[in-house]
Formats: sequence, C-alpha cells, structure tokens
Amino acid sequence: MKIKDGYILKEMAGEAVVVPGFDSKGSSFVIELNETGTLLWKLLEGGADHDALTEALTGGYNVSRDEAEADVMTFVKKLDDAGILEDKD
Repeated sequence: MKIKDGYILKEMAGEAVVVPGFDSKGSSFVIELNETGTLLWKLLEGGADHDALTEALTGGYNVSRDEAEADVMTFVKKLDDAGILEDKD
C-alpha cells in the first residue's frame, strides 16, 4: 500500500495536514492528521503494509494489537475513500 503521487504532508498552523499537490487532478480537500496519523502517513509514503503499520502503533504507543489493527483499518479506509492510496492490500 502506498500514497499516490501528488499528495503532500504539510504543517499548517501547528497541525499536520494532507493536501493535494499540483499533480493531483481535481482534488481540493485537506485532511488533518493527529500524531498517530502522521506516523502512519510517513510509513505509507515508504510503502509500508498493514502489518508494519500495526506494529508501529503497538511498538510506539500503549495499545493492544486489536486496537492498533482497528485504528489502522480506520485510517486506511479514510485515505482510500479520499482516493489517496494505491496498491491497497
């Protein structure tokens, strides 16, 4: 799974947000990310899979594997619904 070309993680007014770049045709939305969302985004930029995202949450935060998997699924669905992901597994 990977972020499609043309989407950029930026910091605006102290918040992490995803914005469409010049390459993203017709997109004009902004998605705000919290700390964990920002971590997951950066991992997805490198092509991390679902298991790697889950491991990052269980290793970096005090959450169970089940909770981490649910959080990853919610995050991935949000990005997929927005048309930001490619090679979804």
